[in-house]
Amino acid sequence: MKRAWQACALIGGLMVSMALHPEALAQKTGGVLKVTHRDSPASMSIHEEGTYSVIAPMMGVFNNLVLYDQHVPQNSLATIQPELATEWAWDEDGTSLTLKLRQGVKWHDGKPFTAADVKCTWDMLAGRGKDRLRTNFRAAWYENLAEVTTNGDDEAIFRLKQRQPAFIALLASGYSPVYPCHVSTKDMRLFPIGTGPFKFVEYKPNQGIKVARNPDYWRKGRPYLDGVEWTIIPNRSTSILGFVAGQFDMTFPYDITVPLLKDIRSQAPKAVCEMRPVNVRTTLLPNHRAPPFDKVEVRRALALALDRQAFITIISEGQGDMGGVMLPPPEGAWGMATEQLRTLPGYGADLAKNRAVAREIMKTLGYGPDKPLKVMLSARNLPSYRDPAAILLDQLKQIWIEAELEPIETANWGAKLRRFDFTIALALSGSAVDDPDPQYIENYICGTQRNYPGFCDPEMDRLIKEQSMLADPAARKEIVWRIERILADNAVRPVIYYNRAGTCWHPAVKGLTVMANSPYNGWRMEDVWLDR
Repeated sequence: MKRAWQACALIGGLMVSMALHPEALAQKTGGVLKVTHRDSPASMSIHEEGTYSVIAPMMGVFNNLVLYDQHVPQNSLATIQPELATEWAWDEDGTSLTLKLRQGVKWHDGKPFTAADVKCTWDMLAGRGKDRLRTNFRAAWYENLAEVTTNGDDEAIFRLKQRQPAFIALLASGYSPVYPCHVSTKDMRLFPIGTGPFKFVEYKPNQGIKVARNPDYWRKGRPYLDGVEWTIIPNRSTSILGFVAGQFDMTFPYDITVPLLKDIRSQAPKAVCEMRPVNVRTTLLPNHRAPPFDKVEVRRALALALDRQAFITIISEGQGDMGGVMLPPPEGAWGMATEQLRTLPGYGADLAKNRAVAREIMKTLGYGPDKPLKVMLSARNLPSYRDPAAILLDQLKQIWIEAELEPIETANWGAKLRRFDFTIALALSGSAVDDPDPQYIENYICGTQRNYPGFCDPEMDRLIKEQSMLADPAARKEIVWRIERILADNAVRPVIYYNRAGTCWHPAVKGLTVMANSPYNGWRMEDVWLDR
């Protein structure tokens, strides 16, 4: 068996980390990191939520089996490090993954962590556990998982139905913490218990979330912080005023737009700000089950109406990207280059021609300037949703679609989409891992919980499973781009654009790395410290 973790890699990684982070030799212990938060999540359970509004404050409460290096901005298979698993290996067939587990780890309530917890967690995610999740967004990730078995308390074996070389990437995501066997899913929603560097203290909707240092953390000397407090301030301008005034150490991750970044730099010139591509797509969701968007022709008209560059210019002053389902290069490893993207329906540079074709489609369906199609456009009640929704409303008028904006609060948003309780919606769709497997399996396979449009194509499902088995990136990419074309041809979930967004913190905050190709994987926070 090939060992995926060796001592030389540990030493090399440590040397690189020290070279990149010279302050790592002078950390201070203590202090509470104060961060703004954008909204009130439905629960505190990472496995039951689909937003980094939960991931960001809760990731430090847990551990994964393996985790992306928290000091390397671009997540990849090469940056995966051990956490609760100390080493791992595939068998020769590539269908059995054995993980050796760390000994002496305790849950926050003092009970020991064992291989049984690993089995319980993935049995639950696969829908085979005694305890069920109320919502299981990642169930589709583990369709290829036949079973998890244990060998004593310190070894877990994941057995797959077919080869899936990128399976380890799913385990490394912030969406993949290990849960305790002895705590119910109901209790995990309200008061989560983990093994991580921070213990959950409280969540008060519309007020804040608090976590505190775990004094018994298995990684000695971590965390440096005494705790993290997330103050919920839905109004973005108000939260920025608090940050500029020094009431907060850090803004909510990826929440700063380009115009607001200018304000921060003028009012708090010493603040450290990073504008990153967040691998979050702004998308248009037509409900395939609701007339008239059950007709592919109407969906194609929607896609042809989009002026993607206008969104990028207006919202992010040009700092955005056009792309398909996969994040475009150079940050994305699987996305189409611009010249290939332009060959997809709706991505052509001639906007006037696109819209003329769209109007012809609408005419053949009985719509026109004197008979517009009137619909409701649903959007989450956050600026990052409402702002592009306002632009979309105007663009749809160009093809005689009159839409009224319906803002939906965060706690109700996911449930509304899962019920197909919308006609069209504007949604942000984030990538937990920059890999085709979670993207396609979670969002496009027939019948999955996050297949919000309700699209189903057995042939595309076959292609998704075919690419998943391949280890050769070039061979996978060829199939991935075939899938991209199927999705564009059917206007399944038209991608409008990829935003770039900023995160700011005051100079006293040290040891933080903001990820460049996923907003979901960088918030363990055990290496963050305050220089004051």
